[in-house]
Amino acid sequence: MKNKTNYIWHNGKFVHWDEAKIHVLTHSLHYGAATFEGIRCYNTDRGPAVFRLRDHFKRLFYSASVIDMKIPYSLEELETATLDLISKNKITECYIRPIAYYGYGKMGVNPQGAPVEIAIACWGWDKYMTHKLVDMKTNKYIRIPSVVSITDAKLSGNYLNSILGILQLQGTDYHETLFLDLNGNIAEGAAENIFFIKNGVLHTPKLGGILAGITRDTVMTLAKKMGLKVIEAKLSLQEAYLADEAFLTGTAIEIKPIRSIDDKIIGKGETGIITIDLQQSYLEVVHGKNKDFFHYLAFLK
Repeated sequence: MKNKTNYIWHNGKFVHWDEAKIHVLTHSLHYGAATFEGIRCYNTDRGPAVFRLRDHFKRLFYSASVIDMKIPYSLEELETATLDLISKNKITECYIRPIAYYGYGKMGVNPQGAPVEIAIACWGWDKYMTHKLVDMKTNKYIRIPSVVSITDAKLSGNYLNSILGILQLQGTDYHETLFLDLNGNIAEGAAENIFFIKNGVLHTPKLGGILAGITRDTVMTLAKKMGLKVIEAKLSLQEAYLADEAFLTGTAIEIKPIRSIDDKIIGKGETGIITIDLQQSYLEVVHGKNKDFFHYLAFLK
């Protein structure tokens, strides 16, 4: 793996990257009952700061609760471990991946009785998607509906749906897939939420069958602060095709403009003015340039 760092925090200890290992009979490896987060640390004038660290760990604890997983550390202990890990690795900007999983100790679908383990890794990761503009393709698979799984929890098993979707793009010129829901409305990308802009108004799928993205929430907050109207509602493909602008959001991808969906050019096929404004505003926040949002930042001690 590129950009690996020296240490990973694993079950309360700092271990060398290459020594952070698990047993082949780890329960979650076989059955997918794990929860993880993707978090970013950015450099600021006051030093490295992790963006919305507490909100990410709150979601981790929520996701763990839906699979009856009791994390053996407090939220505060995991926050401290994350900040200490970044300091120990002597890195100023990084992607952070905490994961909680059922470990080795028993087999069978029921995870009760398997030990709960947790690890936190961080490494330098600049761009999740290098393309300036994204071309998307509607996938033949639908997004997992809420009657099948708990879709607002960030569970490892749910991402098999994303993997199948991404594999459909192999050998094509598309950069990302677009999932529809059970009723044919727009849901989200493989690992991103999605926004459309029409006549100066932001539209995004409502919660219920998609992940409640932390970047999604940040963008809506920034948009409202900029005086923009934000509507959470059902969205059809036809409405998406007619949008003036469109973009994806996520911790890894940040804010990424969409050029086309199903070969239909969105707007002028370039990054729109509102998208540019939101991108700039978002980068100012995560880099500590906006004092109104300092509460989103966890600075290293």
